[in-house]
Amino acid sequence: MPRIVCICLSHWPVTRLRRAGLAPERGPLAVAAEGAGGLRLVALDPEARALGLNPGEPLGRVRARIGVQLQVYPADPEADRDSLLRLCRWASAYAPLVAPFGPAEAADGFYIDVAGASHLRGGEANLVADLAARLARATIPARIALADTPGAAFALARHGGTDRIVVPPGGCAEALRGLPVEALRLDPDIAAGLRRLGLRRIEELDALPRGPLARRFGEALLLRLDQALGRRAEPLAPLTEAAKYAAARGFLDPIGRQSDIVRTARDLMAEIAPRLERDGLGACALRLALHRVDGAVRDLDLGLSRPERHPERVAALVSLRLDRLGSALDAGFGFETVALAVTVTGAMPARQMDLGSTMAGDGVGFLADALAQRLGRGLLRLEPWASHLPERADRGRAWVAKEDHGSLPAMGGGQMLALPPPSSGEGDPRVSRSRERGTRIPKGARPAGRAEPPSAPSLPSPGPLLGARFPAEGGGKARTIASPWPGHLPPRPLVLFPRGEAALDVLATVPEGPPRRFRWRAQIHKVAHAEGPERIAAEWWREPGAERDYYRIECEAGHRLWLYRDGPHAPDRPAAWYVHGLFA
Repeated sequence: MPRIVCICLSHWPVTRLRRAGLAPERGPLAVAAEGAGGLRLVALDPEARALGLNPGEPLGRVRARIGVQLQVYPADPEADRDSLLRLCRWASAYAPLVAPFGPAEAADGFYIDVAGASHLRGGEANLVADLAARLARATIPARIALADTPGAAFALARHGGTDRIVVPPGGCAEALRGLPVEALRLDPDIAAGLRRLGLRRIEELDALPRGPLARRFGEALLLRLDQALGRRAEPLAPLTEAAKYAAARGFLDPIGRQSDIVRTARDLMAEIAPRLERDGLGACALRLALHRVDGAVRDLDLGLSRPERHPERVAALVSLRLDRLGSALDAGFGFETVALAVTVTGAMPARQMDLGSTMAGDGVGFLADALAQRLGRGLLRLEPWASHLPERADRGRAWVAKEDHGSLPAMGGGQMLALPPPSSGEGDPRVSRSRERGTRIPKGARPAGRAEPPSAPSLPSPGPLLGARFPAEGGGKARTIASPWPGHLPPRPLVLFPRGEAALDVLATVPEGPPRRFRWRAQIHKVAHAEGPERIAAEWWREPGAERDYYRIECEAGHRLWLYRDGPHAPDRPAAWYVHGLFA
């Protein structure tokens, strides 16, 4: 599990000026840059903030309002960035993976992944204390937080109550509950829209249904929330020296067409591939740098599900990424230099292939790579979860690299972050029990312990993929992919509702038998065929509940539904029926 230290450098442009001897040590001081309507403040020291000034205010209005002399210096983003990179290289003494802030956080801080390195400094608390003391001696004001994810560490460093915060492993959700929604690194318009709806805290946001939030504010809101809470991986782009595996090509006549860029990327990968093959490595992440004639540089980060060094496959992924960018690529007057660098490598031992094979790699992995480049967002896979109830028996997790299955590349081209394997809990490992008509579940050994709740809404189990067989690469005996899903379950519906929907006015010819007619969603459904029951026991150790008898029914109109009776039939009360899913 990663352990991320976030260092937010308070008013970094002002600090840089004073450390370089370009500004006085005292007095209200501000840095201004050209903005909408003229010069605007971009950084303030504590004395200027004490006067009631805020970043973003027009400089002319500020000078007219305050009654003291405010010292204003022009912004120099390049100098700020260079100075920050030098500080990042100094911080690499604590851990090798140091990453400066990206565009969403502003260029005033950096991350350090101290997983596996904190013991060298006497523990995480001592490491944070030592880092804070060194920065203080260098007169660099900073707020520091340590958490499981970059998003949580940033939120606590920027909006936490103290200058030094250390969150224990697994404590991100609790630590973020009371923080404002702005701590999630949201676009200001999204944060303002949430506040207009009365959503001011992260705990209020996380308690709402995800569908309406995504429709109203877009996927970016849910992405930032999931990254902060550790539900989706957020790979860091580490600060590294010159790439060992890289190639570049310049053009006297600048290029701008997509086909030319793709062809150049293929040629550059063909130049890098022999060096990777010599060292038994493959590319897990690449960076394609497009240098425009006017000096602007556009970086495209590509993540791969598995180590790869085939030029055609890399070219195909570059083409998909460019398709998604479209006119946003903005070639201007053309690109005069194209450079390709391998930013993350992985072991790729040689293996026997068919004589007619032209592309290495598995089809599932290539599909994941293609979807990631084309759609630009993460893919989810299902994994089993120890629960009797169908709505809790599986959960969605980010698709990460595994030995036999495809995986999702790290978005943005950073390191692959493998999620921990699914916990089976301490409860009964059986997911459900079924019975034939007239038989009941034995009342024997009950499960011990307590199973944890799933972290995501249930999705239908991929039953048809169980025990899937694939031909062996290079011929020979077919191989069977091992599946973590239980193989003894009866068929499950394609669409599983988060909770059962009530079926009313149920008519059954036999009290313990399947229904013959019922009303659901304001329509009367007549049952033409029914199979079952399948009895699923209640999870008594989690919460009280009744056993469920499930039936697979087909209506006269052709609908195939999954119904269950909540508890056994009793003469003193009518049985409650619910529709829980839809079959194809």
